[in-house]
Amino acid sequence: MNYSKHNIFSRISGSDNYFIVNLLSGSADILNPAEGKMILDLLAGKKIAPGFESNLEEQGYLVDEREEERLYRSKYLDFIDTRDEDEVQLFFVPNYSCNFACTYCYQDEYTTSKQGLTNEVIDAFFRYVATEFAGRKKYLTIFGGEPLLNSPKQRELITYLLQLADKSNLEVCFVTNGYSLAEYIDILKQARIREIQVTLDGKGNVHDKRRFLKGGGATFDKIVDGIDACLANQLPVNLRMVVDKENMDGLPEMAKFAIDKGWTKSAYFKTQLGRNYELHHCQATSEKLFTRISLYETIYNQVKQHPYILEFYKPAYSISKFLAETGSLPDPLFDACPACKTEWAFDYTGHIYSCTATVGKADESLGTFYPEVSRRQELINAWESRDVTAIAECSTCSVQLACGGGCGSVAKNRTGSVCTTDCRPVKELLELGFSAYFEPSVLASE
Repeated sequence: MNYSKHNIFSRISGSDNYFIVNLLSGSADILNPAEGKMILDLLAGKKIAPGFESNLEEQGYLVDEREEERLYRSKYLDFIDTRDEDEVQLFFVPNYSCNFACTYCYQDEYTTSKQGLTNEVIDAFFRYVATEFAGRKKYLTIFGGEPLLNSPKQRELITYLLQLADKSNLEVCFVTNGYSLAEYIDILKQARIREIQVTLDGKGNVHDKRRFLKGGGATFDKIVDGIDACLANQLPVNLRMVVDKENMDGLPEMAKFAIDKGWTKSAYFKTQLGRNYELHHCQATSEKLFTRISLYETIYNQVKQHPYILEFYKPAYSISKFLAETGSLPDPLFDACPACKTEWAFDYTGHIYSCTATVGKADESLGTFYPEVSRRQELINAWESRDVTAIAECSTCSVQLACGGGCGSVAKNRTGSVCTTDCRPVKELLELGFSAYFEPSVLASE
């Protein structure tokens, strides 16, 4: 029997214990120091205790290579079958205009058009969706720019969009800066709202220094009023905090603010942290940006000092949070990139894109739905075929089934090819995650 190439093994941060995870077999275990040493001995070619070796076989950590390959192929086919039945997220951009001048905005890269959104374009979009995604579960996410600009024309267009979504039996999400949320409550209450994503980059002045009106002007208080209005009307809010080294120290205060407001007790409230990063150009200098692992190391250390943060936000640490909450591992992730599979993006100019990372960039257009339907099938095929089985770098990587090859757009920006990898620091995240969720004494002791 051989040591599985899908084993992820390492020491838990701040502990003498180890962990071992295998997403293909579905096994995860915490090992004491003696057991961890036996794994190290095994990797060094040394003999280990027969009883422990038998346990490793039972858990799928020691395998027959041919049997493991058969299991891999079977799980991959299951993944493809499941993905083909998964819900499709359809993004629609009604405009690239915005009333904010956020310090890290990259939307000057976006293609603009003198021709604004019309009912005719909206009609064409829903005709395309009805044809191309017939029989698929799907929902609509509206973003921009800022989709909820407070003007009579924009309110009229959003109302019409939501009416057609309702006729199409589509739930709707919004990605908004939240400044005009309160003014849109009456419209939103009439729709099938799944979620409204709103961004606050910290409390008060921390936020206002990063996300302010064009021409200047604070936005925090008005956004808070909008969130309050949503929750009061049972409209689900997903509060996003975009973080870099300029505002990360404000996470504890932001968490306490949300807790004190009572938001975290609401069934209609959840949160996420978004890393300000260099997918597009970024007005924040690289010195201000976290790497993925440095961000989570910072969160880990902040939670040590302020455990109440976990009431506001529980970091995933790769699959650690899922394992802690469910007692089991997720299915193997053969593909982390939903582009052209379970995610498509469309804009008011009539163009089709692979995802939110490419939408609005002229050279990334995959075709049009208006004024006529056209598809650049060769480009679409490249996105559709991307998964860990098609990326050479993934074939020998032990974390491939937790990483899934990462973001295709990031990979393409880096290498010029969609079919390359955007590697994720899975092992390092698991080291933190097992410490945070399975060894609370580590956090409590410091």
